[in-house]
Amino acid sequence: MMGQYIADGIVLGATLALGAIGLTLTYNILRFANFAHGEFLTFGAYFALLWSGLVSGGVALPPLSFGWRFLVAIVFAGALTAGLALLLDWMLYRWLRKSETVVTLVIASFGASLMLRNIVVFCWGSQPEYYSRSIAIAREILPGVRVTPDEIFVVALTALLMVTLHFFLTLTRVGKAMRAVSDNPSLASVTGINTQGIIRWTWVIGGGLAAVAGALYGLTVQISPEMGFNLILPIFAAAILGGVGSIYGAVLGGLIIGLAESVSVPFIGAAYKPAVGFLLMFLILLFYPKGILGERS
Repeated sequence: MMGQYIADGIVLGATLALGAIGLTLTYNILRFANFAHGEFLTFGAYFALLWSGLVSGGVALPPLSFGWRFLVAIVFAGALTAGLALLLDWMLYRWLRKSETVVTLVIASFGASLMLRNIVVFCWGSQPEYYSRSIAIAREILPGVRVTPDEIFVVALTALLMVTLHFFLTLTRVGKAMRAVSDNPSLASVTGINTQGIIRWTWVIGGGLAAVAGALYGLTVQISPEMGFNLILPIFAAAILGGVGSIYGAVLGGLIIGLAESVSVPFIGAAYKPAVGFLLMFLILLFYPKGILGERS
């Protein structure tokens, strides 16, 4: 039985890790905690649902699930969510970065989150949606551990995206520039790096990863206007636990939070599992104040 909870925790942790990576990228380069990041997950999930409706055009198509159609839906959702992130930065954040403090940016992100959540309710309604209403058949992969093809797809795609991001940041010119801006924005600007272009790349990658996380969460759970709001705190916990500013720490933190929440269910019930992740975060921060993989001073 415990093996099943561990498998469920890995699936949840993979989703949280993708969201935490985007949040960490934003914090590294823009130097503020973006609470509207959770709504990017929500819009990503609904954009994938929108793609399904646009493609069907009144023609009956199979529901979205593991397969090429869902991959195309993710690409569509990622592109639209990246555009939404750029639009939000152009309309709001870029003006506040010029003269306001970090606290102002954080408060503005709260307002942006509320606005985006209500836009979702206005456009799609307040009732939960599903990519598929058919019952997913779980198969036993280990004794006592059963997973669906959709859950395997979630973990495999997340792992692929993490490896791709690693090579992007370490081998490409844009990735190296992003790391330079993250370390020292002023010095990076002096050396000729286009910091405004790097900021745009940050929103594109962060928004795209958030869209994928939202779509994957909707694939295995459900889609609702509150999903981003419900996930943003565990995502923050994952980023802080792994070490704010560390991409690999965000991955580790997401997996730890997901496993902790899932494994605690048989002991305290599902209603209290979000508290377990935060309790674990507090305990670890007592020994690693900057997170597990955070910078040491």
